[in-house]
Amino acid sequence: MEGCLFCGVVAGTTDVTRVADDPSGVAILDYRPVFKGHVLVAPRSHVPTLADLAVGDLGDFFAFVQRIAIAVEAGLGAGGTFVAMNNKVSQSVPHLHVHVVPRTKGDGLRGFFWPRTKYASETESLEYAAKIAAALPE
Repeated sequence: MEGCLFCGVVAGTTDVTRVADDPSGVAILDYRPVFKGHVLVAPRSHVPTLADLAVGDLGDFFAFVQRIAIAVEAGLGAGGTFVAMNNKVSQSVPHLHVHVVPRTKGDGLRGFFWPRTKYASETESLEYAAKIAAALPE
């Protein structure tokens, strides 16, 4: 869909830090992460919300989200992950996407208050992406 950020990512026309590609979707680093290593996972097809994702695509897409969550934890040595999505309200891009945020005990994330940080450089963001990608389960 023209003008859609995630459709641009899928098409390769949007400049992002890519973590992984899968037949069911793409995974990129959030450019304004809650914590470093915060990944956005979006399906390849343009669907605005979870309700719009075909039932037949749910299993493969969420298996990919699961692989990314495992990789974020293992690749970054995180204590766990916060996995979430917005549908319509607070959805900054009208293309379904899932947030996978690395968590550590005492990290300061409380409820749905999402403090934001920045990567020090493109090199640092590429290092985070590489760590997560290297930890992707088969």
